[in-house]
Amino acid sequence: MLVTLAAAFLVGARRANRRIVGFYAFILSNLLWIVWGVHDKAWALIALQAGLFAMNVRGIVRNDTQGA
Repeated sequence: MLVTLAAAFLVGARRANRRIVGFYAFILSNLLWIVWGVHDKAWALIALQAGLFAMNVRGIVRNDTQGA
């Protein structure tokens, strides 16, 4: 949960490089939640995190194209 909060803080930054770090932190958070979801057999949580993972990858791509 702390990784998720740190990621949200970074994604709100004005500088593109900090936002990208925030998206990578969100991806780490997604993976951690998925590990916990597999352990607890929380399939809905896993599905949610997979969708959020895809959105975070999209955020990285969009920030890279806007910075170039």
